[in-house]
Amino acid sequence: MAEAAEVPGRRGAGTGGTQVVHRTAQLLRAIAGREEGATVAGLAATTGLTRPTVHRLLTGLAAEGLVERSAASGAWQLGPELYVLGAVAAHRYPIRELAAPSLRRLAEATGESAFLSARRGLETVCLSRVEGAFPIRSHVLYEGLRLPLGVASAGLAILAHLPEAEIERVLDATAGARAQWGPLHVPERIRPLLAEVRRRGVAVNPGMIVEGSWGMGAAVFDATGAPAYALSLTGIEPRFAGERRELLGRALLAEAHRLSRELGHR
Repeated sequence: MAEAAEVPGRRGAGTGGTQVVHRTAQLLRAIAGREEGATVAGLAATTGLTRPTVHRLLTGLAAEGLVERSAASGAWQLGPELYVLGAVAAHRYPIRELAAPSLRRLAEATGESAFLSARRGLETVCLSRVEGAFPIRSHVLYEGLRLPLGVASAGLAILAHLPEAEIERVLDATAGARAQWGPLHVPERIRPLLAEVRRRGVAVNPGMIVEGSWGMGAAVFDATGAPAYALSLTGIEPRFAGERRELLGRALLAEAHRLSRELGHR
């Protein structure tokens, strides 16, 4: 059976060389979002590209060291050349280094897993994590995972601090993407959570992705006052109840304020 044509209007549409650049970026983002690596079929489903197109691009990227195929699983993963490029660019974006002490303090003080996420357009991407000592953990969030704004506590924390008109634009533009993360991510459920963020300063994800897996997040503001990042904690529901939730919220806000000041926000 012949492969279906690429879906028109999907991100990455374009012509000629520009189209190749967009498709390549789509693939790299999709691979980065799969902690265990990605298959050709999975990448085709995620990006809307045909399997022959995905295979052709992967072959070219592998020749440049930008991706590589696991000998054990056969899954495609980011390659060593991307590590080199990232290391060169890292000094321009020191957020991971600045946030590292906050993540360690949060994980040590709470026992939960602590995360740093950044806003990228209509999404958040998880940049870093530090595991807490509590033996039962939530494995929903991991480095490289991209989520639509409004999904998970980091995305809720960032979204709540945007202007109202931009919130509505984001909710409209991400409706399809949010639905892929479960049926609870509808505006009727999200808006009360955003209102709670504005009242209390912290976002709560009450098991909306995976039942029993909770998260809390606080926005981090850059020098322009924009909610560019978020710190978050994830764990099982009983660890986020009652007075303990208040303690977790205060810890998150303290570290978020500290990191915002280091980024130049006043």
